[in-house]
Amino acid sequence: MADADTANVCVQIIRSHFGKLTSTVVSVLLSRGRLSFPQIVRYSVLKPRTVRAAILALVQHNVLWHATSDDGGEIFEVNTDECLTRLRFGKYVWLAEQHFGAAGGSIVQLILDHGKLRPPYIMSQLAPRGSKQSAVYSQALHGLVTASYLKPSTVLSHVSPRDKRIRYEAEEKAKIAGFPTAKELREAREVAEARLKREEAEAEKVGLKAKGHIASRLTKRAKVSEDDVVDDDIYFRVNYDKFNVHVRNKLFEAAARERFNDGAATVLRAALKATESKQKTIVDIRSDSTTAANVSLQLEDDHELASGLALKTKKSKDITLVKSYLAMLAFVDNPTPAGRASSFVSFSGSKVYVEFGIIASRLRRRVLEAVTRERHGDDGVRVLRLLFDSGKVDEKQVSKLAMIAPKDVRPLLSAMSSESLISIQEVPKSADRNPTRTFYLWYVDLSKASSVLLGNLYKTLHNINARKQAETGEAGVRAVLEKRERSDVSQDEGLLTRNEREVLREWEGKIEKLTILEARVEEAVFILKDLGRLSNGEE
Repeated sequence: MADADTANVCVQIIRSHFGKLTSTVVSVLLSRGRLSFPQIVRYSVLKPRTVRAAILALVQHNVLWHATSDDGGEIFEVNTDECLTRLRFGKYVWLAEQHFGAAGGSIVQLILDHGKLRPPYIMSQLAPRGSKQSAVYSQALHGLVTASYLKPSTVLSHVSPRDKRIRYEAEEKAKIAGFPTAKELREAREVAEARLKREEAEAEKVGLKAKGHIASRLTKRAKVSEDDVVDDDIYFRVNYDKFNVHVRNKLFEAAARERFNDGAATVLRAALKATESKQKTIVDIRSDSTTAANVSLQLEDDHELASGLALKTKKSKDITLVKSYLAMLAFVDNPTPAGRASSFVSFSGSKVYVEFGIIASRLRRRVLEAVTRERHGDDGVRVLRLLFDSGKVDEKQVSKLAMIAPKDVRPLLSAMSSESLISIQEVPKSADRNPTRTFYLWYVDLSKASSVLLGNLYKTLHNINARKQAETGEAGVRAVLEKRERSDVSQDEGLLTRNEREVLREWEGKIEKLTILEARVEEAVFILKDLGRLSNGEE
């Protein structure tokens, strides 16, 4: 079950996308956990016909998982990750337009509006047979499928991965004779996880077929032929992981620009682009290897790399400039643990790797430091950085190393601990755990701090959306918006009075500010939640 803040955001998102009745069904499932159809009807106090329609819509849009219970009945569960991802739908459409043109953006938007669709329906809605745009949309659809921006919707995608993992682990444990050891249990979990990933990969290979032949499964080493066409019998859905790769790369590029300059950001973008086709998910710790020559080939023609370096000669080759920037991004002049923790790439010999895990950990730490500075000032950030670098330290050492008076350190540590920004570890001197004979060590539990901060961010998102609804629900604003939707006024807004135009302009300004704030908060959520998966593995 989701926590209260996550549940409130999910219900709010579903209400804005599907309406009040569907959000009632989601609210019941989030508050009570997995339920069967009769239980949902009873707890939601809705008609069975309404609940059935809501469930069908949610399953079509991949918001609900369904599974079989122990007694053979069907139960439903909300996929909160799928629900929260709906906040990025606008960004996904924009990215599709950037890479595949207006046709690609229209296809992605249509699939997001319907959850999952077959190619014939997509073409009939966007480019009817015989129209001039049919070839353009067919090419864009083929590109989206081959590049993994669209993936097949399979039976496995409607079952909770946790259910499959538990079942596979139980099957592996049943094979163990006698009392299982810790090593055998760990191996059982690893085998179950590998089986789950293998099944998901096999199920998503379907999607292309050779002309005149039945659908063929593409192996990892098989190359997509130009003669392959999209299988019309397969339902396709948007592959969020592939779009999240671009969101992550944009954040990494902005971090390089902030740390160094535009030239360094350009080289990092080229390095990411050199291996972009192999970046399928955002859980990879590092990118595939590439070379400085490949990075230089990905540079744009109008780049100005030389302006960001102090060069002895006025004209230098692109490969020389790229190697200089790669050395800067890799911190080759600081071969220490601190230098590696500050690096963006690994550059040794002829191979170049982008260090996703290191950059993600640094971005998470930066978000935590920003929150600490806002709540506790520069002294709080100084203590946080000290604990990050030194590990577990007692109060006296914090006061000494951070150069803060003892009378100020204790309330600061208590305040930061109450907000879970830092944690305390008790080390008793004796078995009776007497407080007077116990060491109290302060440290940063990054997972705990990120989890608490993530809950606060979800609460902020809920408040932002509530404020949007309140601004739009005002009587004066609602009347003007209803008038603007009239056919004559929508074609000529000059029919609005001066007063109405002022009300409309003020409302649009408020909504724009709230939308920008929502985008910033959602970016912090992406760093803590999505990028947190790979930085946890790095730590």
